[in-house]
Amino acid sequence: MLSELINHSPLKILDLSGYSSLISLPNEFESFSSLTIFHLSGCSSITRLRNELPNLSSLTILDLSGFSNLISLPNELTSLSSFEELDLSGCLSLTSLPNELTNHTSLTTLILSGCSSLTSLPNELANLTSLTILILSGCSSLTSLVNELANLSSLTRFSLRGCSSLKSLPNELTNLSSLRILDLSCWSCLTSLSYELTNLSSLEELNLSCCSSFTSFLPNELANLSSLTILDMSGYSRLTSLSNKLENFSSYTTIYLSGCSSLTSLRNELANLSSWTILDVSSCSGLTSLPNELVNLSSLTILILHGCSSLISLPNELAKLSSLTILNLSGCLNLTSLPNELANLSSLVVLDLSDCSSLTSLPNELANLSSLTSLNLSGFSSLTSFPKELANLSSLTTLISSGCSSLISLPIKMANLSSLARLDLSSCLSLTSLLNELANLSSLTILDLSSYSSLTCLLIELENLLSLTMVELSII
Repeated sequence: MLSELINHSPLKILDLSGYSSLISLPNEFESFSSLTIFHLSGCSSITRLRNELPNLSSLTILDLSGFSNLISLPNELTSLSSFEELDLSGCLSLTSLPNELTNHTSLTTLILSGCSSLTSLPNELANLTSLTILILSGCSSLTSLVNELANLSSLTRFSLRGCSSLKSLPNELTNLSSLRILDLSCWSCLTSLSYELTNLSSLEELNLSCCSSFTSFLPNELANLSSLTILDMSGYSRLTSLSNKLENFSSYTTIYLSGCSSLTSLRNELANLSSWTILDVSSCSGLTSLPNELVNLSSLTILILHGCSSLISLPNELAKLSSLTILNLSGCLNLTSLPNELANLSSLVVLDLSDCSSLTSLPNELANLSSLTSLNLSGFSSLTSFPKELANLSSLTTLISSGCSSLISLPIKMANLSSLARLDLSSCLSLTSLLNELANLSSLTILDLSSYSSLTCLLIELENLLSLTMVELSII
């Protein structure tokens, strides 16, 4: 096939991704002189690139990701004068980069993620003054970085995720004045942050998730990062409380604290963080309650409490989060009730109550959530019936009730759910009949009745569902 392509000399883009049987490039490959984008991702049988590759003088993007047996790159790559992007992710056997690579002053993106045999970078890498993205995630054998890192003045995104052999951050990191995204996640040796990081005036996103050796929360000096909006501290298992001066981090809009299993409370300082839009404290298994002051997070749109298994109740004040659009309470095993005031969340679009096994009923007021489009009640094992007012949720498009093993009936006026497109009643073992009104759900396209034990009148009841495109009827 490749030999036939040779005659197409004006070819600009060639994608051979996944061509695992390809052992080498054909001798005539240099005929592709007009090629600008070349994808060879997953061609794992190639161990060495032919010298013909550098003759592709128009090439701007070269994707060699997944070349698991590639040992080295040809030194002649320097002749690729238009080179802008090189992806070597997953090149497991690559131990070094040619010094000549650093002559590509036009290179803007270098991706080396998962190059687990790479032990060092050429010092001349600092000559790549046009480089904006440098991804070194998963370079687990990398023991040091280039000495003159500060010369990468155009760098905007830098990832050192999982570089487990690096012992400390290079001091020159603080001089990367254009840096906007810094990923230091899964760095087991990182115990603290350099105070000089405050010089990163353009930094917008900082990922410190799964840094298991951290001994304290963030130094207050990081509050001086005036451009920082996204902070990820997920998996920080030693965190017991938030900073006493958390109010200094008022520029943040998003904070991820999922998996902080020792976190027992959210301090009242949260009350002053009115700019926050996303708060993720999922799998914080030690969290027993939320402070009433949470209501002052007036810009909050997404609140994720998934897997907070010790959470017993929600404050009534939560209902005052007027901007909230997504509330995820799935897996809150000890949550026994929902506040009636929850119905005041007029902007709420998604509510996930799946696997809240201690909940026994839904408040009737839930029907006042006029903007709600998705309601997940799967695994709600104590639920015997829906409140009849549920049929008033005219905007609802998705209702998932799988595994509601005690559910015996559906709302009488279910036909009022005129927007409902997906209904999942799988494994509702106590549901013995479907109301005729189910047949009037004119927008329904997906219906899952897996394990529904009584199918006697099913065809009669569903014959009018003209929009239905998928029905699951497997029986246990």
